[in-house]
Amino acid sequence: MTSNTKHKTIVIVAGESSGDAHAAGLVEELKKIDNDIAFRGMGGDQLRKAGVDVFIDMAKLAVMGFVEVLMKYSYIKSELNKLKKNIAEQPPDLLILVDYQEFNQRLAAYAKSIGVKVLFYIGPSVWAWRPKRVYKMGKIVDHMAVILPFEKELYADANVPVTFTGHPLTSEVVADKTKQQARVLLHLNEQTTIGLFPGSRSSEIKRILPVLLESARQIIKDKPDVQFVLPVANTISDEELAPFQSEINDLSVSTTKENFYDVVQSCDVILTASGTATLEIGLLEVPMVIVYKVSPLTYYIMKYLAITRFIGLVNIVPQESIVKEFIQYEATASNISKEALQLLNDDKYYETMKHKLSLLRHQLGDGNGSKNVAELAWKMLNNTI
Repeated sequence: MTSNTKHKTIVIVAGESSGDAHAAGLVEELKKIDNDIAFRGMGGDQLRKAGVDVFIDMAKLAVMGFVEVLMKYSYIKSELNKLKKNIAEQPPDLLILVDYQEFNQRLAAYAKSIGVKVLFYIGPSVWAWRPKRVYKMGKIVDHMAVILPFEKELYADANVPVTFTGHPLTSEVVADKTKQQARVLLHLNEQTTIGLFPGSRSSEIKRILPVLLESARQIIKDKPDVQFVLPVANTISDEELAPFQSEINDLSVSTTKENFYDVVQSCDVILTASGTATLEIGLLEVPMVIVYKVSPLTYYIMKYLAITRFIGLVNIVPQESIVKEFIQYEATASNISKEALQLLNDDKYYETMKHKLSLLRHQLGDGNGSKNVAELAWKMLNNTI
């Protein structure tokens, strides 16, 4: 299919690894509809590979937590101003904002004020905290594309134009290897494998990687025959990993920048930071332990504002505690290692978690998330919605 009006322009903005991947999937699907669309924006390697002119690199913007954002506020604001200037001087036919909430909400408000049409893909977690934001979103966007089934009703009740597009991960995350095949690919030994997944932000490396490494040290005391693998996101530099290198070497942890899903499939159990990774791991049906640590002030603010029982998407979607979550002060090596060892030693416990994770895919939509949101964007480009 091609457009009657050639060379439409889209600015697309993602600020972290998961958003970069979802945005790239959307771009690829849009190109199948109309290969003449010109894309530019902010993102990372995935958007570049999809053919987007990435004029702002997201690498230094991927921070998590109120305090962490404040520490980089001047830099974040300067990049936001660059985007504002760009869309004011060269107004796109559509601005697509992917997750990265506070930043993208500010950009949405500005774009709307100058008459640029806005599609917000993956909205704020209004079901988790600050539910009144749903009304704010209605003022700054033309349409919401939501990826969790219960979100549609929240926006619709507030008279915000909304479409449930399904979760993009259901089609992106597909098991294609056995554990043995993945281990061969990653040059790992054929033995029990535990993944250490600290996240893709520098702040997560600083706060979460130390406790994961200490957990690994405690696990080895009970299970000396296990091996550890640590995927390193493209957003993490060698310098950021350097302070932990001696301990990584001491524990014989294999670090890799190979395909994330291959790393997941190589593991028996994964110790992971909270975030999109928990859902990716869940869709590949690998039992896990969820760890969440931020600055004390950020934690205090979030605890005060939160209205959800869970922090991991694998628990939020079914509204059930499938995976143990160790948050802030409970995120100790003792707690984490104990849970990991139970998964390794208790077959029934392990298989029960694995079975419940297998139900996630059906709960998240029809498996065409990227295609569905691309079709929505196409309609907005052509004023048919």
